[in-house]
Amino acid sequence: MKSLVKITIIALIFASFVSCQNKSRPNYQFMPNMYEPVGYETYSESQAFRTGVEAQLPVEGTVPRGHTPFDYKNTIEDFMLAKANLKSPLDSTQVDLIEAKVLYDIYCAICHGTKGDGQGNLVKREKILGIPRYDDIGRAITEGSIYHTIYYGKNTMGSYANQLNEEERWQVVAYVLDLKANLEK
Repeated sequence: MKSLVKITIIALIFASFVSCQNKSRPNYQFMPNMYEPVGYETYSESQAFRTGVEAQLPVEGTVPRGHTPFDYKNTIEDFMLAKANLKSPLDSTQVDLIEAKVLYDIYCAICHGTKGDGQGNLVKREKILGIPRYDDIGRAITEGSIYHTIYYGKNTMGSYANQLNEEERWQVVAYVLDLKANLEK
């Protein structure tokens, strides 16, 4: 009987130690500097760099991942150069007019209309005026002029370079040219 009482007491003591253990994190850290990160302030002073601050500029000439530099600037001269020289890198097998229509309907149709006739919902409600048709004689739009306009914006239209990646912009260009051809029939 005495041994049963001893075993029960030992089991209770052991259970109390085990139940107090926190299983969500280690009990002991032998090298805490390897577990706990050192928080550096972005603009704090540092002896590690020649400039004396933690924040460093990217190396000259670097390009962010996924970004393709656009060689034309946001000027009228470069717009005319793009209009004359810039061509789509997509061939006819890479153009997906169904996906391009989805993108066009999301970003462009609200002003330009689903047919490219300049009669989008904002124009019909007279929120924006003066949206021309794609088949206007004086416009003579090309792949390059459409892409430049999507990239930088023009007049009251803002840039869509942040909303559409390069391939999506070229898809929309192909769709706009398709709408233009349908309007000219």
